[in-house]
Amino acid sequence: MNREKAKQFQDLIVWQKAHQFVLGIYKHSNNFPKQFRISGY
Repeated sequence: MNREKAKQFQDLIVWQKAHQFVLGIYKHSNNFPKQFRISGY
């Protein structure tokens, strides 16, 4: 199993999946009341 080395951390599949997950969380939590959002602001 030969894989190309990642040149940047963004090339890692695990990072790409985690990034998409976080973006989805932000998108859905944007509709929450302010006190229940991720940052509380």
